[in-house]
Amino acid sequence: MKSPVVVVAITLTAAILVAASLLIFVGTRKGPGISTLNAPSLQQPLEHTHLV
Repeated sequence: MKSPVVVVAITLTAAILVAASLLIFVGTRKGPGISTLNAPSLQQPLEHTHLV
């Protein structure tokens, strides 16, 4: 029987590989202009107004 440390290490490695493959799969399914990594921020630019 394997030690618990080996079982946990194998399980974590498998989970990381599954998560990475899902991120890559979802990232490649989107169109060229729909990337969420380079999305512009939702915050509006601050405009300075001058009072006369």
